[in-house]
Amino acid sequence: MPSFKLGGYQLFTLESSLQERIQPKVKSVGLRLLIIYLALTFLETFFLLLGGMDFFHSICHSFGTVATGGFSPKNTSIAEYSPYIQYVIMIFMFLAGLNFVVYYYLFKMSFNKLYKNEEIRFYFIMTVIIGLVLTGGIYFQMHKPFEESFRDAFFQIVSIITCTGFATTDYLLWPQFAWVLILFSMFLGGCTGSTSGGIKMARHLLLLKNVKRRLKSLMSRNAVIPIRLNGNLIKENINRSILTFIVVYLFICLLSSSILLILGIDGHTSISAVATCMAGIGPGIGTVGPVSNFGHLPDIAKYILSINMLLGRLEIYSLLIIFTPVFWKK
Repeated sequence: MPSFKLGGYQLFTLESSLQERIQPKVKSVGLRLLIIYLALTFLETFFLLLGGMDFFHSICHSFGTVATGGFSPKNTSIAEYSPYIQYVIMIFMFLAGLNFVVYYYLFKMSFNKLYKNEEIRFYFIMTVIIGLVLTGGIYFQMHKPFEESFRDAFFQIVSIITCTGFATTDYLLWPQFAWVLILFSMFLGGCTGSTSGGIKMARHLLLLKNVKRRLKSLMSRNAVIPIRLNGNLIKENINRSILTFIVVYLFICLLSSSILLILGIDGHTSISAVATCMAGIGPGIGTVGPVSNFGHLPDIAKYILSINMLLGRLEIYSLLIIFTPVFWKK
């Protein structure tokens, strides 16, 4: 691993080339992250208890939320619980999707660093825009009460973006344009340095910055336009690495979806099953929706999706590199 710069701190922050150091040693970072993690778990458990959920289920759902794991002791996930509990879990899913360094800065009262953090703003804006569009679709086309439309839309979209996978309703009953937004959201992911999976917001933000730079360079060919994130200059080698990651991620999704299609699985199910497994979400679209499961899929499809889950969770390179010949050469 050291020969590939994957030892120690590099391995610890492998998912993000943009990760900020909050302490110089992995042990120090790990301790602070553990404190943040336990604090979020304790707070959510406390608020769930206030909502009438018993202690066992409060602990289980807190673990599933802060880890953005999404498993519930109930077959109906969060659907049978009160609106209060749904809002609590929704809020903590969103918090778990934030970069954990944010909480360190909050503790240190470094509000200036939070204000400059472009990824947080992008994460918030994307969640709000998609949530409001879905709210409008449910309210005007399905004629549900506004509060229920708002709650269902935002709970599902926060769950998908943060790669948690909790559900309170069957979104396959929503208008079909909502399916497109949900599928799109499966490729977003939360912030770098969070417990969520997916491509991550910072990478999408840098992709948009690259597009913007390219458009500017077409209008002024001699201009030197650096790319910055959170006020910091992004080196070209890091920029290329991030863009390459996005391309590889999408290529693996395309390849895996094509294989599932060849196996006879319908298009909606194939594409969404790969997307949800790569991001570590859970529910998809088609026959793997929020009220379904993956049990009916062929065994070969399950093997492929299992590999997708590993590749997505380990950020692709750390798993692929083990299977390259150069890794085993002295």
